[in-house]
Amino acid sequence: MAWLSWFCLLFLLSTTCQFDSTCSSSSNSSSSLSSGHSCHPHDSSALLQFKNSFSIIDAFYYSNSNWTISWQKGKDCCAWSGVTCDKMTGHVIGLNLGSGGLQGNIHSNSSLFSLGHLKRLDLSYNDFSGSPISSKFGGFVSMTHLDLYWSNFSGPIPSEISHLSTLVSLNLTQFDVRLDTLSFNKIVQNLTNLLELNLARVDMSSVVLDSFKNLSSSLKTLELYNCHLRGKFPESIFHRPNLRLLDLGYNYNLTGYFPKPNWSSPLEMLDLSYTRISVDWHHLTRNFKSLRYLYLSNCSFVGLNLAFLGNLTQIVGLDLSYNNFGGQIPWSFFLNLESLVYLNLGGNNYVGQFPEVDSNSTSNSSLYDFSKQQLVGPIPRHLTTLGLYGNQLNGIIPSWLGSLPSLEMLSLTSNQLSGNIIEFQSRSLLGLYLNHNKLDGLIPRSIFELENLRQLDLSSNNLSGTVEFEKFSKLQNLQFLNLSFNHLSLSFNHLSNNTWPQLWLLDLSSCNISEFPYFLRSSQNLESLYLSHNRIQAYIPKWLLDLGKDSLAFLDLSHNFLTGTVGQLRWKNLVYLDLRNNSLQGELTIPSPSTSYFFISNNQFTGEIPPTICSLSSLQILDLSNNKLSGKIHQCIGNFSQSLSVLDLRNNKFHGMIPGTFSKGNVLRNLDLNGNQLEGSLPQSLLTCGELEVLDLGNNKIQDTFPNWLESLPKLQVLILRSNKFYGEICIPKTKFPFQKLHIIDLSNNRFSGLLPTKYFECLTTMINSQEHGLKYMGEGYYQDSMVVTIKGFEIEMEKIMTFFTIIDFSNNTFRGEISSVISKLKSLKGLNFSHNELTGKIPPSFGEMSNLECAPQSPPSSFQQEDDLEHANGFDWKVVLMGYASGVVIGISMGYLVLSNGTPDWLVKVVGRKQRRRIVKITQ
Repeated sequence: MAWLSWFCLLFLLSTTCQFDSTCSSSSNSSSSLSSGHSCHPHDSSALLQFKNSFSIIDAFYYSNSNWTISWQKGKDCCAWSGVTCDKMTGHVIGLNLGSGGLQGNIHSNSSLFSLGHLKRLDLSYNDFSGSPISSKFGGFVSMTHLDLYWSNFSGPIPSEISHLSTLVSLNLTQFDVRLDTLSFNKIVQNLTNLLELNLARVDMSSVVLDSFKNLSSSLKTLELYNCHLRGKFPESIFHRPNLRLLDLGYNYNLTGYFPKPNWSSPLEMLDLSYTRISVDWHHLTRNFKSLRYLYLSNCSFVGLNLAFLGNLTQIVGLDLSYNNFGGQIPWSFFLNLESLVYLNLGGNNYVGQFPEVDSNSTSNSSLYDFSKQQLVGPIPRHLTTLGLYGNQLNGIIPSWLGSLPSLEMLSLTSNQLSGNIIEFQSRSLLGLYLNHNKLDGLIPRSIFELENLRQLDLSSNNLSGTVEFEKFSKLQNLQFLNLSFNHLSLSFNHLSNNTWPQLWLLDLSSCNISEFPYFLRSSQNLESLYLSHNRIQAYIPKWLLDLGKDSLAFLDLSHNFLTGTVGQLRWKNLVYLDLRNNSLQGELTIPSPSTSYFFISNNQFTGEIPPTICSLSSLQILDLSNNKLSGKIHQCIGNFSQSLSVLDLRNNKFHGMIPGTFSKGNVLRNLDLNGNQLEGSLPQSLLTCGELEVLDLGNNKIQDTFPNWLESLPKLQVLILRSNKFYGEICIPKTKFPFQKLHIIDLSNNRFSGLLPTKYFECLTTMINSQEHGLKYMGEGYYQDSMVVTIKGFEIEMEKIMTFFTIIDFSNNTFRGEISSVISKLKSLKGLNFSHNELTGKIPPSFGEMSNLECAPQSPPSSFQQEDDLEHANGFDWKVVLMGYASGVVIGISMGYLVLSNGTPDWLVKVVGRKQRRRIVKITQ
């Protein structure tokens, strides 16, 4: 969530710099000029070669990308931006290109490694395209500071880094870098002068944790955030005499304890968030009295008593989010911490209302809790960050929150707050997140005056009124704006140009817009644009297709009235494209290979799928359903993307055979080809789809026997083969636990014959005893699984599939024989349809024990005789037995047109008699 990243990132950056002596040098891009010597010629040449080996990206998030302006041949390199020279020799000893916009590879023969006198090197926040960290970095024998933070390296960290014995600060934070025990041991044994070690996000899953015991006793900063550490963390690290910052957060399998004897730790910053380290609250607050920043999100507590917070008199930042705390917020414990400026209690279960200003206080400086009838503390005027998102707070937002003079970040997202949004008097706000509440009324005028505001999210409330978009024009620093899903009406009448140069996300979904926001046409940095669920009735304009060619990653124009064809898609870095539910026509246009999510369902696209679809190697979801596409499905469709999770091609006009190219290791979860003209047999390469949960091949022309080999798919939950040309008997299972996750199977309208597959019914574990509780749906973040069920000849689309929805539909085949009592063991069954077969015999009395089959009698066809007396029903053959409704879904059980004999079961008579003591149905003799 964007608000959460800003909420934490801004604060963490400011706090980290207080412990990191490199912050001042890293943030200063100016050079130290040599007063006694000009730049050494070799170094000047090497720097120019280094510069010319990269592309330089000029974007707002590369704040130092203008460094190249001063790097000119023939000029003293000691005067170049980011360059520091030795005063006596002229050799380059410092190079600061952090946030410099570098894009490319650093090869082992790079001229950078010829700068043998370098002492400080900062290449943080660049893009080195996944190139490995060269062992040549170990050749800088005089290096004291090496910073490769977030620079997009990959692969193993070379052990040669341990040769940098003079290093004081080492920062290797990366996403795709790993470190093994051998290399780590060499680093901790040889780098004995280290004061700061940052390995955040480095994969250290193979590192033996006892290796940390060898860390230098002089170490002040140790950052191991999200390093995949596992096992028991050495308690001795907490005893390090000089350690000021320890970050172990997001190592989910890291265990351990605090040392319990009385001792005093110099730690000033501690992060144990999302670890399994047992937090003894009493020992923590007694032994860590120097703590200024404490992050304990989603932790395991022992002896939690927030009253002990008073011992942490130096605390400045406190994060207790996602700990399942309940009840009312104990405001007095927090408001009386005099130094507290950052408080995050988000993601808990706190209830109740905010305290109000004490009207009896002459200075209006105290807060009063009316629910407890007591004072709770002073107004926290020093707060800069307050996070109460994801709780159950109700009532109104108190006016005192809008008057906090230092407040920079406020998140009240996902509560039950109501009333109007307050006026904000403070101009210090950088981020304001009030989304997903019950707030109503107009957007207050003061929000349009918050000139420093960077992120604003008011989405998913009940706000109303007409908003002239030009009112936001004073917010020149705005980067993120979300007004979606309110009752607002936006107007762009007086806007012609984008006045927000830093804007990277704009969400105006469901804002009653009838035109494209033309003022965006010159936006250079826009990454995300959401205009769904509006009234835009137009062609997609050319300027929009040219918008953010290098920056746009997310575009949602779904649920509008767009018409015409889609031109060439030029966005190079597109990740998400959603054009669903419009009236777009013409041939399909394929987006760039970077695309992961592509939705164009419910349009009028025609023609074949272009072969360029095979270039989308990063695709995770492809939804082309409900169009008029035709031709054969490309053979590449089963293997062009190893990350493809959803392939939805239903309700088109595809013909030919299903491609048999599903590759090993694929992660396909949903394959929906329903409603086409596919034929032939099923490809056995579907067996490679070990993650498959939904397989819907209904309404085609597939001719094959029952694919019992699908029974070995361990996660298959939905199997729909209805309305094809399947034939033959269903054999006995070939595996011990066939279809162990299956809860929906529809084989109706085929040519299956023989006896009902009783052996399969015995093994349908999920239907026998479902463990699902509560209302849950199948699907994933951007895609909801759906299906069509047939009720009395009517097709009803379920836009979401409930995980507890269990049905069997074998109707309209030629199954024969009796219905086995085994079916009554399927206690979770909601719907059962064996109609239009050649079944005989009795309905098993044990069916009365199937409590989930909620039954209700239906009026019979006019050709049937009706009797008022229930007793006369016994001894007659039944046609229509019963229909039911389960959990509000128009289905249940349908066993009409079964040829049954030897009387009506007692349980059925009781059901009919209890629910409708009037008439019963019988067949004329």
